[in-house]
Amino acid sequence: MQLTTKGLIIKEQTVGESDRLVTLLTADFGLVKAFVRRAKNFKNQNVSSTSLFVYGDFTLYKGRDAYVIDSAAPIEVFFDLRRDIETLSLAQYFAQLTYFLASEEHPAPETLRLVLNALHLLCKGNKNTKLIKAVVEMRLACLGGYMPNVLACYRCGAYDSDMMYFDIEEGCIYCENCFRNNAIEAPYSVISAIRFICLSDISKVFSFSLGEENLEILSNICERYTLTHIDSKLTTLEFYKSLIL
Repeated sequence: MQLTTKGLIIKEQTVGESDRLVTLLTADFGLVKAFVRRAKNFKNQNVSSTSLFVYGDFTLYKGRDAYVIDSAAPIEVFFDLRRDIETLSLAQYFAQLTYFLASEEHPAPETLRLVLNALHLLCKGNKNTKLIKAVVEMRLACLGGYMPNVLACYRCGAYDSDMMYFDIEEGCIYCENCFRNNAIEAPYSVISAIRFICLSDISKVFSFSLGEENLEILSNICERYTLTHIDSKLTTLEFYKSLIL
């Protein structure tokens, strides 16, 4: 069996003395794990094309137990991610988050486009990284089946109020008249931004802005909400936060 697809490498690990196992995020097949044979042999033309964050055209064939990359042609290598350690570590966090929230053998065109757009924005360096991070976290959670109920107050159905509350555990919002003790207080503009992240077209999902104070609230909500659905330690997030704190 042979597959031809475009994909982004989001994970790599050495296997044995010379092979590498990579995980591709593809539009057609979701996550695909495949071996790069003789990855430590510099004469292997697939080595540079199968590194972390390479987006390219891949041809894979099904071996006895797993896929093997037969050929790879890079389309984008996102070299500028490596311009500083903070940018690279944030990209690595996005990759790890995607690995936990995407699925194998399940088409993921929106997930792939979201992550590719986020990497492009990180490379350009002209978008607030807190906004990029918040969008990736919340939209990945939605694509992974954890979309919060943000259309109206969970109790009374009110669409808006000057101050609202986001319930991390229940994944819903409350108006100021239906405040719940464990929910995070958020101005309406923050709730509006969350709605935009969850519901807008994937091509426009980064196209909004917030003031620094409200962006901090959004960042807190998106990170905490996403982490409630990850049953694993995210070492990449811990490392990234150690750099910026």
